[in-house]
Amino acid sequence: MNVKQELIQAGKYLVHHQLAWGTSGNLSRRLNNEHMLITASGTKMAELTEDDFVQWNIQTGEKLGARKASKETPMHSGIYANRPDANAILHSSPFYTTLFACSNEKIHSELFIETMYYLEHIAYADYFHPGTAELGQAIAEQALSANIIMMRNHGVVVFDDTIGDALMRLETLEMACRMMLKAKEAGVKLTLIPDQVVTSFLEDSHYKPRKKVNPTLSKG
Repeated sequence: MNVKQELIQAGKYLVHHQLAWGTSGNLSRRLNNEHMLITASGTKMAELTEDDFVQWNIQTGEKLGARKASKETPMHSGIYANRPDANAILHSSPFYTTLFACSNEKIHSELFIETMYYLEHIAYADYFHPGTAELGQAIAEQALSANIIMMRNHGVVVFDDTIGDALMRLETLEMACRMMLKAKEAGVKLTLIPDQVVTSFLEDSHYKPRKKVNPTLSKG
């Protein structure tokens, strides 16, 4: 499977699993240290074809091809520039995640195995209009502190080593947000895993290699 096919499959997966809708999202994949492949402007996630991608130079801002790149290209290129370990980026607006992005509700990572790992560090970026240099700069800055960035009153951007890992990170986030909302609606008090147990899991369980980022830069 080539990179374009991988991204096409990811777009369909996002829509079919209610993690994206319509044109409200974009995907990218790092090709090398200088270039990424990103969805073109106006593309629908469930209907991507191999003609719906633009090759973009992360360093110079030059593009290859006739299509216009997604308006969120500054956000993607900023992440790749600041995080050499990032190879795949997903931006979308899943229902429950976006509900939390439009509120001051805290997202807990101490709930179950997957949240302990995938939601260890969540950063927040204030609202800026889509596609602006201000948004790109804010996201690039917060990318130094987390692999999940909640975009206030907008949605979320996640990134990881692979498309599969990024999808898992996004699914875990949406599942956790849904669980927390449903528990609140039903009057169920969730029990959080103690901090020392979370640390033991991340360091000693060998579930997955722990992501090393600088959480002191994130803002709630």
